[in-house]
Amino acid sequence: MRVTVAQIAPRLNRSNLADAISIVLAHKEKSDLIIFPELSLSGYMLQDKLFEDAWCIDELDDLRDLSLYIDIVVGVALRDGNDFKNSALYFSGGRLLSKHDKVHLPNYGMFEEARYFCAGKIFESFLTRFGRVSMVVCEDLWHKSVHKDLMEQNPDYVIALVASPARGFSDNGLEIEDKWYEIIKTVAQECMAKLIFVNRVGFEDGLGFWGGSCIVDTKANIIHKLPRYKKIVETFEIEGNV
Repeated sequence: MRVTVAQIAPRLNRSNLADAISIVLAHKEKSDLIIFPELSLSGYMLQDKLFEDAWCIDELDDLRDLSLYIDIVVGVALRDGNDFKNSALYFSGGRLLSKHDKVHLPNYGMFEEARYFCAGKIFESFLTRFGRVSMVVCEDLWHKSVHKDLMEQNPDYVIALVASPARGFSDNGLEIEDKWYEIIKTVAQECMAKLIFVNRVGFEDGLGFWGGSCIVDTKANIIHKLPRYKKIVETFEIEGNV
């Protein structure tokens, strides 16, 4: 199975869709699955821009059609009637195969997602041509109750779409990076699943995102890892489950 990790730096405008399509086109013949980070079509610090820049699902038909060639996972601010959701979408075979709406919306410190988004309610797994998949969005993984939900779903793969700002700088490294790797290693081992962690990079309104996207195996080993702070799209071969 060839997995392409798109560690990109989204902008706070709608040009991200064209960029994502360009990246998919460049990799559709040499990869099986491409994964973008949280809110990759929207940028993170949307605030009131959400009312202008959120997407309706039928505006993403180009991604749906491209999924005839490669499975696509993308993070998007999605308009749902009068509500807005922070969503992870999985396109495959020319259709939207699954949608996960972020359940745990942070609303503290630098984060104010709960002011603008409506929370999702459930976690669920779904079948793909590679095996059973569960998707989560960033803060979801910081809750032990979610770990229990994931274990009950028994996925082969957990896909985590993330927009994590860099914080906790020290002589020993980046504290938030250490904490994230501790969490994702624990989840991979608990679920006996491969976990694909895709974090963004770039700057928005004083926030710098650190990247460090990686793939963790079922024994909690990081088997592939991208560098901090660098915009990079890279394809990895991982052993499939089916």
